This record gives sequence, C-alpha cells and structure tokens, in this order.
Amino acid sequence: MAKGEWDRAIADYDLAIAFDPRAAAAYYNRGLAQRCKGDLAGALGDFDRAIELDPHGAKAYLSRGLVSYALGKVDAAIGDFSRVIEFDPRNAQAWNNRGKARGDHGDLAGAIADFDQAIKLDSRNSVIWGNRCGVHYVQGAIESALADCDKALKLDLRNADAWNGRGLARQRKGDLGSALADFDRAVALAPQQAGFYNNRGEAWLLRGESERALVDLNRAIALNQRLGEAWSNRGRVWFFKEDFARAIADFDEALKLNPRLADTYCKRGAAWLALDKLVEAESDFTRCRALGGTQKPDAEKLLPEMEGGRRPR
Repeated sequence: MAKGEWDRAIADYDLAIAFDPRAAAAYYNRGLAQRCKGDLAGALGDFDRAIELDPHGAKAYLSRGLVSYALGKVDAAIGDFSRVIEFDPRNAQAWNNRGKARGDHGDLAGAIADFDQAIKLDSRNSVIWGNRCGVHYVQGAIESALADCDKALKLDLRNADAWNGRGLARQRKGDLGSALADFDRAVALAPQQAGFYNNRGEAWLLRGESERALVDLNRAIALNQRLGEAWSNRGRVWFFKEDFARAIADFDEALKLNPRLADTYCKRGAAWLALDKLVEAESDFTRCRALGGTQKPDAEKLLPEMEGGRRPR
C-alpha cells in the first residue's frame, strides 16, 4: 500500500480475508486499495462489510462517505459523515466533507455551519477555507467568498479550487482581468479539471474574446461531456458568431444534461428569435420564466448588434 502497488496489496488482503473472513480491518484496508485503484464499487462493498463487522469504526464510515460522494450518492455520504461526527465530534475532515455534500444538496446554510465548525477545529486547512469560499459564492456573499479564498491561498498557493473560487468572485464583481489571472492559475494547477476551463471560457466570452472562449470550452467538453454549463457557454459563443443553428444544438445538449438551467432556455429562446422561430422562442422564454429566469432582458443582452439584423419582439 505505501508503495502504491494496489494490486499486490489487494492480493495480500484477499489472503488475510481468506484466513479470517471476519477481519474488519482487512476489508477496510482492501477498500482503501480498491479506492486508490479507482474501483469505487469494489471499495464500497468492502467498506460495507467492514462496517457490518465493526459498526463503531469511524474510519470506515468516513471512507465509505467519500466513495458514496464520488459515486453521486450524496444522501448516503451525508449519513456516513454524520456518523463519524457522532463518534468523533472533533474530526474536522468529517465536518468539511459533510459541508461539501450539504452544499451539493442545496443546503447552503447547513454547509456553512459545517465549514465553520471544521475551521474551528483546523483553521490552518486551506481546503476547508476554499470550500467555504465556494458556498459563499453560490449564496451571493461575494465579499465573504473573496475573504475565504484569500485565506485559503495564504495557507496554500497550490489550492486550485481556491484560485478558481476567487476567480468566480472577482468575475461576479466585474474584475475580468483579475478573474482570468486566477483561472489561469487554477488551470495550471489542475489541467484535467473541466470546470476550470469552463469558467475561464465564460470570462473570455464576457470580455468579448470569442475565439479564446471557444478554445477553453472545447477543452472543457472534451474533459467532461456531461458538464451542461460548458455546452451552454459554447452555445453562447456560437450565438455571438451568429451561427444560431450550432448555438441551438449546444443549448439542446446543455438542457438534456441539466433541464434546470433557466438562463439556457432564455439563450436558446433568443437564438430561436434570431431565426424568426417565434413559437419555439416563446416556449423557451416561458420555461425560462417558470424556472426563475428572465425573458426580454436576456434576449436583449444576448442578441448582438447586427447590421440589418433582427431585434427581439
């Protein structure tokens, strides 16, 4: 295990389990090796068995929670992290992990409360500050987000999530130059993170640099074809290039992946409007409003100044 030889470690744990099928530690350790190898389903099964044999093993709950979270089983992850906190209320990692899961679940107040507790227990942990920064950003508390990401970066300049979070907050404040510099650092530190390319692509788009935006958004989609926001942003690029058919195709894909993207309905509606497809445009604007988006203001913003072009009606 220490040398990273996962297959050999698993083979040894297989032998340990063969000798003693009730050895909870062997199942737990094999689960760790399976997780490191990328076999999340195998890891989950081993952690289940370890917990069955030793229901008070906090480490197994923590590890199972991480695997469940990675598999998108957010409710199960929250349950496991809560069990760790019951056993060990001073476990900062469990508070932090539950905060992340609660944030993904939309419980932003609960997430902040968990991150607050995690920071009380481990105030030098850059990751926790960066995670709280992200939730403050989603809440719209931009100054708090900036303060948290600044703190995270003071503690660790290699925290890619903190660079990305600060970039988002700076972008929200209209400081696109600083936001782009932060996204550059995030991408340099985590070049396989699709979301960072998407965020930088959107910043380029807001700056009116559609070609640079297109490069980043193509990269984001290549890394993660299920990232609806990247498809939506690339659709905006095609829109500004007046290639409305390609814009609509990308908006279609974005909404197939995430039907709750209200603004994307508005953007697709604007594209239909540019093609004089009034029925389709009105349908999208209606859906946009139902999800909390806007109608004509969004279309006015999106439709470019085109000589002799069509304007929203």
